[in-house]
Amino acid sequence: MDLSTTYLGMKLRSPLVPSAAQPLTENVDNIKRMEDAGAAAVVMHSLFEEQLSQERRLLYENLTQGTNSFAEALSYFPEPSEFHVGPELYLQHIQQAKKSVKIPIIASLNGSTIGGWVRYAKEIGQAGADAIELNVYWIPTDPALTSTQVEDTYVEILRSVKAQVTIPVAIKLSPFFTSFANMAKRLDDAGADGLTLFNRFYQPDIDLELLEVTPNILLSTPMAMRLPLRWIAILRGQVGASLAATSGIHRATDAIKMLMVGADVTMLCSTLLRNGIKHITTLEQELAHWLEEHEYDSVRQLQGSLSQKNCPDPAEFERAQYMRAIATYQRAL
Repeated sequence: MDLSTTYLGMKLRSPLVPSAAQPLTENVDNIKRMEDAGAAAVVMHSLFEEQLSQERRLLYENLTQGTNSFAEALSYFPEPSEFHVGPELYLQHIQQAKKSVKIPIIASLNGSTIGGWVRYAKEIGQAGADAIELNVYWIPTDPALTSTQVEDTYVEILRSVKAQVTIPVAIKLSPFFTSFANMAKRLDDAGADGLTLFNRFYQPDIDLELLEVTPNILLSTPMAMRLPLRWIAILRGQVGASLAATSGIHRATDAIKMLMVGADVTMLCSTLLRNGIKHITTLEQELAHWLEEHEYDSVRQLQGSLSQKNCPDPAEFERAQYMRAIATYQRAL
C-alpha cells in the first residue's frame, strides 16, 4: 500500500505529521520516537518573538540595576548586545534534530513585527530546517483597524519572509476572515507554498476565587475537524498551495476524511498528547487497513475525491445544506 504524499514540494512517506506542540518536540529523543513510530515529518514547537524580546529586556534590567549609583559598575559587564539571548537554543534544537532523524523538520515561527518575522525566518533557514510554518496568532483588537489592513498585514508578512528565505513557507491561519476563500487566494498568489487550516485561538477563563484571568487550554475533539474539512474541500483545486489539515484529527477515519476532501497532510497534536507518540503507528496501520479494505491502491488515489470540485453536490460544502440539516435533526420531546 502506497501511503506517500507530497507536501510543500517534499515527498513524505505518509500524510501523518505531528504539529507544533512544545511537549511533543521539546527534546530530540521525542522527535526520534516520532520518526520510529511512523511520523512523515515533524513541525517544531513555535519560536515566539515576544518571548525573546522579554528575555532581552529582563537581562538588560538585571545588568543595569544600580549602575546609576555606581558608575564604575558599568565596566563590569559587557554591553547587552554582546549576550547570546535570542533564538540560539531553538536553532540548535533544529540542527540537533536534523542530525538525528531523516524525516523533514519544519520550524514554526510566531512573530509580532515584520522585522522579527524576517530576521528569525532567515536564521531558521540557515539552521537547516526543511521548511517553515508562519504561525500567525494575531487577534486584532483595535476598532480603527479595518479588515483590509488586517489582510494586507498577513500578505506583507508572507511576502517579506519569502523574499529572504529559500526553503518552502507555509502559513497557519485562523478562519476569521470575511471572505476566507479570497484570503487564501491572495496568499497563494503571494507565494505561499502551503496553507495550514486552522489555528486554534485559546480562550481565557476567569478564576472566581483569585479574581484573575487565567489561561484555559483544552485539547481538541473530533468535532473541531468540521471547519477545516469544509474549507479544504472548497479550496482544493482553487489554490496551488499545499493544504494541511489541523484541529480535531484523532482517529484514522478523521485523517481519511481530510484526505478525501483534498488535504495533502493531516497534522496531529491533541491525539498524541492524549494517547502518546506510539499512537502514530496505530493511525498508520488503521489508515492502510481502511485503504486496502476499500480497494484503494494509494493515498493519492483518495485525495480530493470528495472535494467541492469532485463532489456530486458541491452545495454540501458551500452552504452546508443549512435548512436540510436542521430539518433532519430529531429532538426528544
